[in-house]
Amino acid sequence: MYIEVIKAIILGIVEGITEWLPISSTGHMILVEEFIKFDASEVFMEMFRVVIQLGAIMAVVLLYFHKLNPLAPSKTLKQKKDTMDIWFKVIIGVLPAAVLGILFDDWFDENFYNYQTVAVTLIIYGILFIIIENKNKRKPAKIRSFKELSYKTALAIGFFQVLSLVPGTSRSGATILGAIILGTSRNIAAEYSFFLSIPVMFGASVLKLAKFGIEFTNLELTVLLTGMIVAFIVSLIAIRFLIRYIKNNDFKAFGWYRIILGILVLVYFMFT
Repeated sequence: MYIEVIKAIILGIVEGITEWLPISSTGHMILVEEFIKFDASEVFMEMFRVVIQLGAIMAVVLLYFHKLNPLAPSKTLKQKKDTMDIWFKVIIGVLPAAVLGILFDDWFDENFYNYQTVAVTLIIYGILFIIIENKNKRKPAKIRSFKELSYKTALAIGFFQVLSLVPGTSRSGATILGAIILGTSRNIAAEYSFFLSIPVMFGASVLKLAKFGIEFTNLELTVLLTGMIVAFIVSLIAIRFLIRYIKNNDFKAFGWYRIILGILVLVYFMFT
């Protein structure tokens, strides 16, 4: 049992780091699970990979609780309306991925959850990050606050998030890339990506739990809770790091990282 808990800690660390950085948590999970084999059924592991994200999402809820709380007593009426405006834009942005995710979740898992797809998408989006950042190097952002983010732009970013249904794309990577293309600042792109993740990941977790059921063995429950708690703690660190990092840096470093990781994934699985 102890060795399984250690494995859950490792995967929790991987999830907590890679969920928020635009480098694909799925890509890393596939690679790490190649070396860390759980003594659990594939059905449980499919559920675990998704539900562990609940721990990560709670980090966003904690860090941005005041900003996202429309009922905060310290907020003025205008501030409460502005907070609700953020939530309405989050709902608009979530709709495309929510609809297509519900309809095609199993199909995407069956047809694209493999190392070839992950490696290719890691490389493609890595290249895109570098190209877009170079193109926007001297181009000032048009949208620097959530007030300036229109509902039309929010919906458009939501369609970019649909791309993350393909494993290896990275949910944060797709939304951040789309938001930057549409003229948002890196800070707004990252924060909007965080906020979109709340309903998306809660919804995905509920769907997986509904399919798996809520009856767990003691080992399964221990592994799941351990992974979620570790993902929560590590996510707090990763989110704070990303927000500090993008104040003075662009996303090109993540682009190069994705390219290198994609090549390593291809080489490793081709020769094993």
